[in-house]
Amino acid sequence: MKPAPFGYERPRDLQATLALLGGAEASTKIIAGGQSLGPMLNLRLVEPRMIVDISGLDELKQVERRGDELVLGACVTHADIEDGRVPDVTRGAMQGVAGNIAYRAVRNRGTVGGSLSHADPAADWVSALSALGAKLTLRSLAGVRTVTMEEFIVGALESALRVGEIVETIHVPARPASAHWGYVKSCRKTGEFAHAIGAILIDPSVATARVVIGAIDAAPIVITNATELFGGRVAGDYKERFDGRVADLLLVKAGVTNAAHRHIHVNVLKRAVREAAA
Repeated sequence: MKPAPFGYERPRDLQATLALLGGAEASTKIIAGGQSLGPMLNLRLVEPRMIVDISGLDELKQVERRGDELVLGACVTHADIEDGRVPDVTRGAMQGVAGNIAYRAVRNRGTVGGSLSHADPAADWVSALSALGAKLTLRSLAGVRTVTMEEFIVGALESALRVGEIVETIHVPARPASAHWGYVKSCRKTGEFAHAIGAILIDPSVATARVVIGAIDAAPIVITNATELFGGRVAGDYKERFDGRVADLLLVKAGVTNAAHRHIHVNVLKRAVREAAA
């Protein structure tokens, strides 16, 4: 199939983009890498009146380390991270995630900001950046606001973006030297979207852990105080203390009623815990 007719604008800079979006209809769509929007247009799952192409905006391709965080422009590609063109303050965590997104052709064009804006629960960055504690800067003509990943992803294919607003930057905290990282996803075949994701950032030295169960039909389950998953405390023996029954109950509360699906999610999370402890 081919897309329905639409208008097309390719603004010269961010301010011109915001001006276009500020006066646009709610059906206007932004395109960067086009790896999610392109197929949806062709299948006519979306029929926008206008598409605003931001792929040429250098302002959204900037990368900067500010103190203990990395600030990524929204149009940084997965391949930029995979290939090491972006400093990885997460000590390999982000590079590992980027290198396993879909196929190389997708990684060459797909952008971090575009993936987050699409808010597909099965997308890698949705779960990985939630586990890493990232925040997003959102900009519109009305101003700028900062939100956490938990605030930004409000449901399946549903974000907190308002009409006329765009993801400008992603702020990723540096991973402490004492923190362990595990990220595992289950796909039917290489390159497909995941049907289960488990991510964990755990630091036994300060007894903290962020755990994410992703690729459910809703926003990911983000556990910022994960002691309940480890028998009441986060310590060096967390691999042995991991309690899959607690994860199963969290999935039930999130509306995952199929026992087989919950079993897959729990086992993927268990593998992520083991990877962190390795």
